[in-house]
Amino acid sequence: MSRASDIAYLEIRAKILSGELAPGSQLKEEELADICKVSRTPIRDALRRLEAEMFVRRTDTQRTYVPEWTSGDIEEVFTLRAMLEGHAAARAAERITGMQIDQLRLHNDLIAKSMLDVKNLDIDSFLQQNRLFHDLVIETAASTRLAGMLSKLVEQPIVHRTALGYDQREMLQSHTEHEQLIAAFRDSDGQWAQSVMTSHIRRAYHAYEARRQVRD
Repeated sequence: MSRASDIAYLEIRAKILSGELAPGSQLKEEELADICKVSRTPIRDALRRLEAEMFVRRTDTQRTYVPEWTSGDIEEVFTLRAMLEGHAAARAAERITGMQIDQLRLHNDLIAKSMLDVKNLDIDSFLQQNRLFHDLVIETAASTRLAGMLSKLVEQPIVHRTALGYDQREMLQSHTEHEQLIAAFRDSDGQWAQSVMTSHIRRAYHAYEARRQVRD
């Protein structure tokens, strides 16, 4: 993959995640080339990569769109994520080191700091530390196959946007569930860790659905 393709990939992906390229938007190569300031060939490469990662969809007529997510799509993504991350947590509990537990605690402490000011919640820091926390759990599970399957789910725009609407109460709940996971890891209890992680993801799903129904 060329540097120009990487630039185009990151630019288009960021605009999809932010909602600037909204669900249902058609992605035209010439327009994207102007936006990314590259030629159309890197755009094609970037779109193929984004299609493989389920960020875009291509129709039978070879038109490319930002996917529109149905209620069924959303529930399926969260259900699969709960199953796979629950399994990852169970594996991680059997393999985690004291140093890794300390690192998880550091990420969760920074999550706590991100919500100290209820009027100015640091959502960017929350998202970053939350992602690092979950990435470390997946890394500790030590399964390339599992990591590959999860990478296609946790990067989805619908997952990214879940926390964007969090209030302080929801952020605190997430922090508390992370603390429960750390306790399960400390006791090397895979069943406990799996149960907490599964509930953690399911709660996030219902929080997202509640906000979506209010918007609709």
